Amino acid sequence: MSYDAIVLVSFGGPERAEDVLPFLRRVTAGRPIPEDRLTAVAEHYYARGGRSPLPDQCRDLRDALAAELRRRGHDIEVFWGNRNWHPLLTDLIPELAADGHRRLLMLTTSAYPSYSGCRQYRENMAAAAAGTEVEIDRIDHYALDRGFVQPNFEAVHEAWTGLGADSGNRRLVFVTHSIPEAMADASGGPGRRAYVDWHRQVADRIVRALEERTGRPVVWELAYCSRSGPPQQPWLGPDINDLLTLLAEERVEEVVLSPIGFTSDHMEVVWDLDTEAAAAAAAVGIRLVRAGTAGTHPVFVSGLVDRIEARIAGEAAGEPGPRCAANCCPNPYRPATPAVAERPAD
Repeated sequence: MSYDAIVLVSFGGPERAEDVLPFLRRVTAGRPIPEDRLTAVAEHYYARGGRSPLPDQCRDLRDALAAELRRRGHDIEVFWGNRNWHPLLTDLIPELAADGHRRLLMLTTSAYPSYSGCRQYRENMAAAAAGTEVEIDRIDHYALDRGFVQPNFEAVHEAWTGLGADSGNRRLVFVTHSIPEAMADASGGPGRRAYVDWHRQVADRIVRALEERTGRPVVWELAYCSRSGPPQQPWLGPDINDLLTLLAEERVEEVVLSPIGFTSDHMEVVWDLDTEAAAAAAAVGIRLVRAGTAGTHPVFVSGLVDRIEARIAGEAAGEPGPRCAANCCPNPYRPATPAVAERPAD
């Protein structure tokens, strides 16, 4: 039986000021996060009118995917659901089941392998589908696809050349969301560190294309943002703000930031980079330019639909969809939590 709907799955975000704290409490439920910390983070949203930019970006991507599928002759609906805020997966999946949907294909807005970027979404989908007759398959990680790399390269090239001629005191810094070191170690399987490796591969492809286009060598770094764990827990680094200070000490004058860890300009980009990192750069005298994200770039949308078409063709041929091993990106808190699209541990 072929798929009867696509579900775009994302993190979620508030769209009204009164929803900001309830959203943050839901995100951090079960973790010892003090209320004053949530109140401080809430100010990031209030500074933008009490709403996250992510919901509108998800609507735009959903509509772009649906339009491209129609253009290619596919009569299949695209829905959107979130882990942490409305429309919640726990509401959407039972509603789809009640409407007669039985085979769903999920596509996440997270492009890289990690627990928080892959398995946690699959766990949420399993929980949302519990008690229904819905079966869920998935689109595999797509960060290394041309459809993702090309839009990021174009954005980097535009930012890089927009600064004018490179005097030799310029650095290209790729940025992604920090995660605990232990989670990074287990991403893609025990000891594989696929989360870090994939980011470095994406960065390397962009740099090689930029060097080919400009005819000059490019010095680059990989940095992290949005750390949220306790200070005694090791997380991936360096933090982008710390790195900017170090670069200033090395007499770097210009920095292009490329947020390759994110598919759109959501809160970690517009606050952590456009606000905090921009202020950190100004404080140490660095001219900072932030490159764009993939968003709804036509090449990105086309590449995702290529993935969807390939999975539809595979389903029609009786080929199983992508399955992650149970010990790939394991749940560090509750290892036995069920997840969709899973196979036994390696």
